[in-house]
Amino acid sequence: MSTPGSDYRPRVAVVDYGMGNLRSVSRALSAVGADPFLVNSPQLADKADAVVFPGQGAIADCMDCLKRTEFDTFLKEWIAADRPFLGVCLGLQALFERSEEGDRAGLGVFPGVISRFKSAPSLRIPHMGWNEAIFKESSPLTDGLRVEGEPFYFVHSYRLVETDPKLVWCETDYAGRFVSGVRRGKVMATQFHPEKSQVKGLQIYRNFLTLVVR
Repeated sequence: MSTPGSDYRPRVAVVDYGMGNLRSVSRALSAVGADPFLVNSPQLADKADAVVFPGQGAIADCMDCLKRTEFDTFLKEWIAADRPFLGVCLGLQALFERSEEGDRAGLGVFPGVISRFKSAPSLRIPHMGWNEAIFKESSPLTDGLRVEGEPFYFVHSYRLVETDPKLVWCETDYAGRFVSGVRRGKVMATQFHPEKSQVKGLQIYRNFLTLVVR
């Protein structure tokens, strides 16, 4: 395993498909010991140790960009091979079967539908700011984090409510519980933005790097 402080710096491909918070994600990965590099084609990412898929904006634009660049096929094959992968924000939502936003199909890697927060007089949409993620259990990926709840930074109007319970890594309460993180094998994704979440967000990236086998 790679470990923080070792000379080895895992090469992490940050998917540049025309959308996403690329600079902040790359800076965060570099800060925790990775060697991040932007890739705008699947061929450039193939020899990476890990892939990070950041996203922001609308799911329709995201899926159009993924298909145009052929990253849709690449990401599904990478994940199917259980290679280290981290999706962030829209990078989580795109993994599921469908989004209510534009009634658009996602990658279909995992079962579930992304739905909009239900309107209420006291509810602000988008869900923006700090909120706690409550982890299902302690594991190497929660090293340095409080399983009972850690605050992370969110910006989103759509969320995942139901999926295979075995996928659920953490949940958050905003207008009811929703799934704020999923994990299967070496594949993980968060609805929150670790790169905007200060020390604990960096810990998420640091823990993710432990999935890379030298």
